[in-house]
Formats: sequence, C-alpha cells, structure tokens
Amino acid sequence: MKFNITEHILYEDESYLVVNKPSGLSSLNDRSEPVHLLELVRKHFPAATLAHRLDKETSGVIIVARSEEAYRHVAIQFEERTVKKIYHAVVDGTPAYNYQEVEAPIERLPDGTVRISGRGRPSLTYLNTLDTFRNHSLVAAMPVTGRTHQIRIHLSMLGTPITGDVTYGGKMFLLSSIKRGYKTGKEGEERPIMGRLALHAKKIEFQGLNGHPVRAEAPYPRDFKALLNQLERFKP
Repeated sequence: MKFNITEHILYEDESYLVVNKPSGLSSLNDRSEPVHLLELVRKHFPAATLAHRLDKETSGVIIVARSEEAYRHVAIQFEERTVKKIYHAVVDGTPAYNYQEVEAPIERLPDGTVRISGRGRPSLTYLNTLDTFRNHSLVAAMPVTGRTHQIRIHLSMLGTPITGDVTYGGKMFLLSSIKRGYKTGKEGEERPIMGRLALHAKKIEFQGLNGHPVRAEAPYPRDFKALLNQLERFKP
C-alpha cells in the first residue's frame, strides 16, 4: 500500500501526532501483512508508539505518541476513560437512536471475534442517529470502554449491524437494493459500493502533554463518501 505519512497527519506537535489511518492497513504488526501503520510512521518518527489501535478495515483517527512520556500521559487518559472518541457508521436498518446507552459485556473468542456474554468484560457505548435513508442510517457511536469490536457487536446486538460487516450480520450494500430497474454490467455480477464494513473513526479529543486539549477530525474516505452519496440519492 502506498502511504505518505505527511498527507495523513491531522494534528502534530512535539509530543503527539494524530493520523488518518486508511482502511486496509493494520495498526500494528499482523502476520498476514508485511506492512503496518506503526512501521510506516517510524520511518519518519523513529520513537513513535501507537496509543491505541483500529481494526484493519476501519479508517480514521489514531493517536501516535512521539515519546515514552507522551505515551504514558495518554495511556492514563485511556485507562481513566477521558479520551473522547466518535465513530461514524452506516448501519442496516433505520433506528432512532437518541444518545442511547448500550451496556453489554463482551467476551473475546479464540478466533479473534467477540460475543455478548455474561462472562465478558463490561462494555459501554452511546449511539446517536445522525441521518436516515431508505433502509440504512448514519449513526454516531461513542465508545466509553475500548473492547475489541465493541461498536460492531453492540450494533449487531441491537439488530442494526454495520453495513458490510458480514462477521456480525451486516450486509454488503448493493445499488440494486434501492434502485429500481438496476442492471448489472457485462460481467453480470454486481459489486458492492463499499467493499468493507462502513465504520470510520471520525473524531478524537484528549489532553496534550502541555495540558491543552487536542482535537482532530478525519474526513470520510472515498468509499465511505460514495456510499453516503448513493444513499442520499435514493432517500425517500
């Protein structure tokens, strides 16, 4: 993957970077992928450490600490749950979430997926519907805890899985599902508008090492915008 770190920096000071991670790039070392975000960042910032991580297919904001002191400072904020994170997701269905609280324990399974289970770790997410389309909605998800696949499993539990998240019950978005008389091309097989789960880490806020707040927002990537544009076109 071609990745120019300077084109993806949303915020920079002497202690932190906030980077807009593209989908398809692992945050840390993945045995199946020779290249990952931290490796690419360290080519320009050798002492860098990721303060948290995003799933490989999830795009958006991620904090990079430029020193051990900066890492410890933001790690404490994650532990105390004072880092504010907002994700945007397109979901299957038209829920009317109004800052709905979702508290359900999550258990991680040996294959890396998760499930809701009384044996799991406490997990809390707030959900708010931003826009509604014909059969889908744009939802803001604000996780308080940071469990693996937390937003994905909480939305799935509510019957509104993330569009394209086939692991947790989401369906790939096909234009034929909303456009009457849609015809496939010569190949005869319709391709989804977005070939991954529709989840984007939109905003993040934390306290910098100097005591000042750090806020960063990542624009939607091309595939996420394309999906929203198609949903908007056929809005009832």
